[in-house]
Parts: sequence; C-alpha cells; structure tokens
Amino acid sequence: MSTTTAVTGTEHHPTAWYSEMQPREKSTFWACVGGWVLDAMDVQILSFAIPAIVAAFAITNADAGLIGTVTLLTSAFGGWFAGALSDRFGRVRTLQITIAWFAVFTFLCGFAQNYTQLFVFRALMGLGFGGEWAAAAVLIGEVIRAEHRGKAVGAMQSGWAVGWGIAALLATLFFSVFPQDIAWRALFWVGLTPALLVFVVRRFVDEPPVYAKTRQNLAAAGRTANFLEIFSPTMLKTTVLTCLLTTGAQGGYYAITTWLPTFLRTERKLTILGTGGYLAVIIIGSLLGYWVSAWLTDRIGRRSNFILFALCSVATVVIYTQLPVDNTMMLFLGFPLGFFASGVFSGMGPFLTELFPTRMRGSGQGFAYNFGRGIAAMNPLFVGLLSAKLPLGQSIGVFALIAYGLLIIAALLLPETKGRVLTTEAG
Repeated sequence: MSTTTAVTGTEHHPTAWYSEMQPREKSTFWACVGGWVLDAMDVQILSFAIPAIVAAFAITNADAGLIGTVTLLTSAFGGWFAGALSDRFGRVRTLQITIAWFAVFTFLCGFAQNYTQLFVFRALMGLGFGGEWAAAAVLIGEVIRAEHRGKAVGAMQSGWAVGWGIAALLATLFFSVFPQDIAWRALFWVGLTPALLVFVVRRFVDEPPVYAKTRQNLAAAGRTANFLEIFSPTMLKTTVLTCLLTTGAQGGYYAITTWLPTFLRTERKLTILGTGGYLAVIIIGSLLGYWVSAWLTDRIGRRSNFILFALCSVATVVIYTQLPVDNTMMLFLGFPLGFFASGVFSGMGPFLTELFPTRMRGSGQGFAYNFGRGIAAMNPLFVGLLSAKLPLGQSIGVFALIAYGLLIIAALLLPETKGRVLTTEAG
C-alpha cells in the first residue's frame, strides 16, 4: 500500500526538489526531459511541413490530416505496449527503445517518395511517440520524492513547449534557406538527432530503486509483471476512471487546438493566427502553464489542480467563441489558451504514477494516458460533424465542455494522492 509524507519546510519551494536530488537522479531527470523535448520536436515537425507535403504529393488537406490522426492512434497502442514492457524489462531499457524508434522513423519520413510511404512511416513513428512518454513519466515519477513529484514530472511535461518551439524555429530556418521540396524533408531528417540521447540514457540513467526492489520481490515470489492486472477486480475502477480523466484532458485539448484557428479565420476573419507572434505567445503560455500547474499540483493537490485548469480552459473557449475580438486582443488571448489547455497535463504524470502499484505502474499509466489519446483523436472529427448542424463555435464549445466535464467527474471520483510514497510490494 501507500503512505503519505509529512510536510517539510521546503515542500512547496519551486526549485527545492531539484537541489535535493543526487547526481544520478538529476541525470535521470534531464534524460527524461530531453527525450520529451525531442519527442515533441519530432511530432510537431509535421504541422509545419504539411503545406509543402500537400504540394509535393498533390494530396488534399484531409489526406494530410489523416497522417496526424494515424500518428495519434498508433501512439495510443505504442504507449500501452511500452508501459507493459517497462514493467517487464525495465523503465530505462524501454526509454532507450522508444527514443530510438521515433527518431529513426521520423528520419525515414524525409525519404518518403509518395503519400503511402509517408503515412506508413508516420504511423510507425507514432508507436515510439506514445511509448516515450509512458516510459519517461514512470521513470521520473519513481525517482523523485513524494512531496516534489508533481513539480518534477510537470517540469518534464513542460519540455513539450520547448520541443514545439524548436520545431517552429527549425521550420522558419529551413524554409528560408532551402527550396520548399527540400526544406520539409530536411525537417524530418533532423528528427534523427534524438537517437543520440540513447547513449546518454545508457550511460548515466539507472533503474529507480523502488522498481528494482519490486522486481526482486516479484522474482522471490515466483511471479512476473502482468499487464492485464490493471483490469483485475481490485484495479478496474482505477483503470476506468483514469481513462476518463485522460480522455477528458486530451479530448478538450484536441477539440480546441484543432478547430479554434479555423473558427477564428473563417467566422471572425482574423489574420493574426498564422503569424509567428501569435504562435510564440501560445508556446510561451503553454510553457508557463506547465510550470505553474506543476507547482500547484503539489501545493493544492492533484484533483483540485485538474478541476481548476479544466474550468479555466472552458472559460477560455467561451471567451474565444462568444465574445467579439479583434486581432490585437486575439494576440493576447493566445496566452491563456496555451496556459490552461496545456497546463492541465502537468498533473497527469504524478497522479497516474501514484494511483497504480509499482508492479503494474508502467502498464496502468501507459494504458490510461494513451487510451485517452486514442479516443480524443476522434474529437476533431466529432466537432466537424456537429458543425454541419450547429455553428462551428458552438460545436467546439459542446465537445470542450463534454471533455472537461469528464475530467472533472473522474478527478472527483478518484482519491487524492498528493504526498503518496511509492512502495515495493509484489502483491
């Protein structure tokens, strides 16, 4: 079972968790952050390359969008599979495999000669994309002490905004220097660089003691990790509710980020959306949202933090879709959009880490998070279908409200885990 730590004088200091870590723990933290930054970079490259890909292969925007959808769907399977592997063979080994996997297939995307090849390479890349988060979030969650777990795992999650920013800068550079038909390929070729991180992980990152001890206890009991245990009678409620939690968070995010730009361009006739300034404001808002949410999840608790960010995300959607805004106001509104829609994810890693026992933590965390991603990948389609009967702004609002409502309900039904210490029991 789990216990709760006592509050210390530095529990809520925003940087105490880092100064208290040992050198090998810091190496683990930076390896996980680096993996997530580079994972985000490889994923976000596609969004900047789409116009050139559409022109190169003479495909439709729907065809290009399908590539993004299949990446999300395969990442859902990759995340569960990698989580199960991390329980059976180790967090560190799984992290190495997933980083190398998504790097190699991102690289191969740059050599695609037709739409079918690109589709297949990107689908395979998604397996590693989903798997990397599953392995890294469990790894860093098990290394950091209980009172700082939210801040540390949330700080890792903020690497997504950094990777997004790197992809934007590389796209700006490459499309300025190279012809369009070379620039998009070069973006994918750069995606091989994360493979170098595998050597860092191999040399400087160790398995968390809580996981190593759990494996010893399982071996002594003549047992092995069983990924199906997350569906056992004692764990089924937790598994179902965490799936609802992640479906809500990611469903709201995809409904908003996929369709809001279209709504604002077509119905509000705004021109600021395609500018680098607007993108920069959203990325900065996302980065700060991750950091603030990471601190709050240790300060006010996992559940309260989820509810706060979900309600603020819904309020942001209402402002975007119901109030009259011009280009200047929209530039500033990019900040709360990035802040709340992204910040809600900072609490996800620590909460899932604490809800599942060590022997099945990778399986549970990998399945729950990526089940949510797989279902949420359909939300953009549902918004589009509903927009045939309702105005697009209302359609976005309906599905955002449903998604964040699911998140709030799941958060209320799950136990608070703030301060929970991870244990090594085998059964």
